[in-house]
Amino acid sequence: MATKIYIVYYSMYGHVEKLAQEISKGAASVEGVEAKLWQVPETLPAEVLQKMSAPPKSDVPLITPQDLAEADGILFGFPTRFGMMTSQFKAFMDATGGLWGTQALAGKPAGLFYATACQGGGQETTPLTAVTQLAHHGMIFVPVGYTFGAGMYEMEKVRGGTPYGAGTYAGMGSRQPSELELQLAFHQGKYFAAIAKKLKGAA
Repeated sequence: MATKIYIVYYSMYGHVEKLAQEISKGAASVEGVEAKLWQVPETLPAEVLQKMSAPPKSDVPLITPQDLAEADGILFGFPTRFGMMTSQFKAFMDATGGLWGTQALAGKPAGLFYATACQGGGQETTPLTAVTQLAHHGMIFVPVGYTFGAGMYEMEKVRGGTPYGAGTYAGMGSRQPSELELQLAFHQGKYFAAIAKKLKGAA
């Protein structure tokens, strides 16, 4: 039976979505793994999004908290607001109380990826503060560490991502994920999926 990896994200301007797509490709490259993309619901009114020049959402399906229980492993992705996950994603996590009550996610591997505006915008504080969500659910945090190799030590170019997970810098919205950032995202998906597959096989 295939190992199900869910990539669950919120993306306002598309930066996190691009990382999610690469993570999905990386996860799907592992034999015996099925990767599925999900979006969390938007909480802002359409008129507010229009004023913020946010593009229309893609056709990736919306997830409900109950869907999470079906996955063998979950990667959560979101933009940063003041060094923490965006309120849209936090609202979704706040709705998982029923799953917390039954510990339905306990023992499932989980990973994180994210986007920040700049180098001081939360590339480390965002995943660090998000780990609390995983801990309360009893999930197993799987960081990417330094398994990406030389790419983790790149100093000549701007590169998002940390040992906690793949990341990108959005600037004021105009900068798109670099090739190196996308490669890290692909690697994270592949690395995470392989671990989730091992854990499922050992269960």
